[in-house]
Amino acid sequence: MAEKTHINLVFIGHVDHGKSTSVGRLMFDAGNIDEQTMRKLKDKAAQLGKAGFEFAYVMDNLKEEQERGVTIDLAHKKFETDKYYFTIIDAPGHKDFIKNMITGASQADAAVLVVAANDGINAQTKEHVFLSKTLGVGQMIVAINKMDLQDHAEARFNTVKDEVGKLLASVGFKVDEVTFIPVASLHGENIVNKSDKMPWYTGPVLLEAINALKEPEKPTDLPLRFPVQDVYNITGIGVVPVGRVETGVLKPGDKIVAVPGREGKQISAEVKTVEMHHEQLKQAIPGDNVGLSCKGFGKKDLARGDVIGHPDSVPTVADEFEAQIVVLNHPSVITVGYTPVVHLHTAQVAMSFIEIVKKMDPKSGQEVTENKDILRNGDAAIVKLKPVQPVVIEEVGKIPQMSRFAIRDSGSTVAAGMAKSIKPKPM
Repeated sequence: MAEKTHINLVFIGHVDHGKSTSVGRLMFDAGNIDEQTMRKLKDKAAQLGKAGFEFAYVMDNLKEEQERGVTIDLAHKKFETDKYYFTIIDAPGHKDFIKNMITGASQADAAVLVVAANDGINAQTKEHVFLSKTLGVGQMIVAINKMDLQDHAEARFNTVKDEVGKLLASVGFKVDEVTFIPVASLHGENIVNKSDKMPWYTGPVLLEAINALKEPEKPTDLPLRFPVQDVYNITGIGVVPVGRVETGVLKPGDKIVAVPGREGKQISAEVKTVEMHHEQLKQAIPGDNVGLSCKGFGKKDLARGDVIGHPDSVPTVADEFEAQIVVLNHPSVITVGYTPVVHLHTAQVAMSFIEIVKKMDPKSGQEVTENKDILRNGDAAIVKLKPVQPVVIEEVGKIPQMSRFAIRDSGSTVAAGMAKSIKPKPM
């Protein structure tokens, strides 16, 4: 059979709004989990005094999560429909676990935002919406959950729908392309099976909505960008860089260059073969994880974080760049001179804040003039960053897949952002 298109789908939203329960219900009702597993989880939930949490336990595997009833880490589950093959990522809603949510959103092609009808928009709802847009999630479905607690009232659904619509529009989502679905996940209403308690709703159920997502675009028309994940030195074959094609097309026989290279200069080579799962490919396209056997790379030429491209469009090595960032979780404040580690594609490089160009209100995008030299949690800003050593990054307007990054400090994600303009380093 032909391989189904793969989509990464992240479930986001405020803590306790029913993300994990929605995912569990979806997987169970669609036949991806059997009755026996579900019965065990139901017994376990009852034992822990958490009756009704059995669907959440499908995703919440950690003992601590089951006892607290809170999703801590990212859970990945495979899920198939007749059309797509999904990796479902259940992102934590609790603010302590936002860094895991960033990891999830940055891998996602589409998101399901779960908002409880009895509670409406909350702090994490806003944060997750803003982040998912900043991190490049292109498609959004909104599940307005716990409709059973609101007597399945159409008026309440419309009120929450309008509030969420305004929030989505404020960060740049096209609201007329977003599907809003009234659901009651615990009882399985409008998840896979249509609810008879909301006859006023005539749209798709959640399963139909995710099956109607558009296929993620494969940016084959952009220049080749292949960030190196690992480098193997294989006897008889030579140096084999391994990684995922982000943009463009890579074929055997291609002339390629890698930057910044160990010595800070570009290195040229020729691709002999392109392999995926030990099979030779005629070409690799975006999303493919491949290994390349090349002629021209020496043992010490390449390392993780280098990026391979074609000679007619060499990847951009930045001397400094302007970026739009949002501060999520910094213990104090960010000022000029702050030098955290920035994670982008497969690279991790320390970078210095050399200027805070302007500060914005993340909810409205309007410029903020007071205290503009200090950034705190929740602030958005345009900043100038200077990498401590050479690194490849691209402008969001040209190659968005290579423009996004996360800033981490002492084990937590401090901020997320994307490069807007770059001053290239002469190579």
